[in-house]
Amino acid sequence: MIKKGLIGRKVGMTQIFDEKGNVIPVTVIEAGPCIVAQVKTIETDGYNAIQLGFGDVKEKHINKPERGHFAKANLAYKKHLREFRIEDIQSVKVGDEIKADIFQEGEKIDVQGISKGKGFQGVIKRHGQHRGPMGHGSMYHRRPGSMGSTSTPGRVFKGKKLPGHMGKVTVTVQNLDVVRVDMDKNVILVKGSVPGNKGAILKIKSAIKASK
Repeated sequence: MIKKGLIGRKVGMTQIFDEKGNVIPVTVIEAGPCIVAQVKTIETDGYNAIQLGFGDVKEKHINKPERGHFAKANLAYKKHLREFRIEDIQSVKVGDEIKADIFQEGEKIDVQGISKGKGFQGVIKRHGQHRGPMGHGSMYHRRPGSMGSTSTPGRVFKGKKLPGHMGKVTVTVQNLDVVRVDMDKNVILVKGSVPGNKGAILKIKSAIKASK
């Protein structure tokens, strides 16, 4: 359970200066505005959560069940829907608008997104393994290495680090600092990097492991 959450879009990275002149690398996130599309309760759904919608979209770009979902709530169509299990659902209702000002400067947040896809990669890039000697007679440079024993057990053990698909997985970066909140542009500046390409959709949540 979290205290608050929001859907955002990664704009890109830049840097700002603090009062002492130190450079702070920050990620610019367009945080909302989001609309509460549904409120789930223990009585009706078995758990407490809110569903937020983000990003306007034309009717022809969403499917029929989604149209019915928004029509039931009497809301404009939204492209992205995300669910947040929050502690206090009594203070929100369907149709409420949530903006970037729910977060304050100095607050700790967790940001979840889909990492950049790297395609099919070898063990050196994917797992950080070392290469073999680069001499021409070596004939062993970037291969994955021994597959295991011979006749016993006669198979490759599960978990063997091998080439394969890299990236494009859900990643959560925890305990990021909110450096600045700009309500005029509805963006927040977060210290450090967050998952995904520019334009990636992010789930921004209050940190669950923030140091007290």
